[in-house]
Amino acid sequence: MVLVSLAKSIIGVANSHIGLEPILAGLVGYVLADLGSGIYHWGIDNYGSALTPIVGAQIEAFQGYNKWPWTITRRQFANNLHVVARVVTFMVLPIDVVCDDPIVHGLVAVCSGSIMFCQQFHACAHSTKSQLPPVVVALQDLGISVSRSQHAAHHWKPYNNNHCIASGVWNGFLDKHKVFEALEMLFLKQGVRPKSWSEPTSEWTEETESS
Repeated sequence: MVLVSLAKSIIGVANSHIGLEPILAGLVGYVLADLGSGIYHWGIDNYGSALTPIVGAQIEAFQGYNKWPWTITRRQFANNLHVVARVVTFMVLPIDVVCDDPIVHGLVAVCSGSIMFCQQFHACAHSTKSQLPPVVVALQDLGISVSRSQHAAHHWKPYNNNHCIASGVWNGFLDKHKVFEALEMLFLKQGVRPKSWSEPTSEWTEETESS
């Protein structure tokens, strides 16, 4: 479905006099995907449990991953992507059916593709340079994919920063302006305390692979 959307954008450009607008729309899509990954990552890190409807399994996996983050590098590519890929499929399918606008598809193709692949970007951020293909290292160094050093800060106390895992371009802004802390205060007024505000317990303390 993502490739169909991308193809529609390319075909639309070839059959029209526009070219810059779909590219700009794709850039916007990539930036929005990073923001979305950060909001979702922050939410499931701090709220809910395995019993939460619909996303309970993902919440359990992400909150468990805080204890064993290196395990994400051991999963196969399809294992990292398949859950989000199913959601992306059913979100992009109706757009593919009803829309032929190349600008819309430039946004949709890049945004949905980046959302689908962000968990693999996330896995690469937990890998060493020697474990990664040179092209991936180059993308990380250029800031196109979230870097290893930037994401490493997410696993340091107090576990409340660098949540974005696509490009990481939003992390500086969100953390500097304490956006997530402001949202946490809103939840706290409803009596819901984020997990990152608690003293790290065994559930939050990272265990190394050797142990």
